[in-house]
Amino acid sequence: MTYSGAVKVGGGADVHELQDLMISKVAVGPMDNNAYLLRCRATDEQLLIDAANDAETLLTLIGDDGIASVVTTHQHGDHWQALAAVVEATGARTHAGREDTVGIPVPTDVPLVDGDTVQVGRVSLTARHLVGHTPGSIALVYDDPHGHPHVFTGDCLFPGGIGNTHQDPQAFASLLTDVETKIFGTLPDETWVYPGHGNDTTLGTERPHLAEWRQRGW
Repeated sequence: MTYSGAVKVGGGADVHELQDLMISKVAVGPMDNNAYLLRCRATDEQLLIDAANDAETLLTLIGDDGIASVVTTHQHGDHWQALAAVVEATGARTHAGREDTVGIPVPTDVPLVDGDTVQVGRVSLTARHLVGHTPGSIALVYDDPHGHPHVFTGDCLFPGGIGNTHQDPQAFASLLTDVETKIFGTLPDETWVYPGHGNDTTLGTERPHLAEWRQRGW
């Protein structure tokens, strides 16, 4: 079936099948958080992005093969409610942005900085540090050698705008500048965007509105 990225809490996962990577998206918890299970098709190694909530749903999605790693995109509590349970059940190594590790109650095995590589089997993801929603928010970029890139943006980029900066002009300017330079400035319009909540988008859909976002201030 064609991947749409439209998922609902209590519903099944939507699976984006790429040549080297399978991406399963599921919605969990009262804030409709997205969690993403990445599976290397060559090795079957798996990585989870945001153990946000509902450990039972996430562990069912993970299945008997377990996960090698879990990446928490940022320190806000709705993105790590199931982290302790998932780590306990799987023994996964934990990754998070270095500046956000103090806000995550499960110890971070691998603090990430901008440009770090995160492996899932033979697939490499690049961490991009985006400052403003939180001090240490991390996006993960998969530059698919067989097609367009894919980027997991946490709460830093959504359809229609960047993440919440709580009416702080400095935080807003920082986040928008980082998103413009590190995401829009380095990736093509075809790049698929997987956000921390809600539906997916592409950079090409959002790019024409960057000046509008800066003018409106949110």
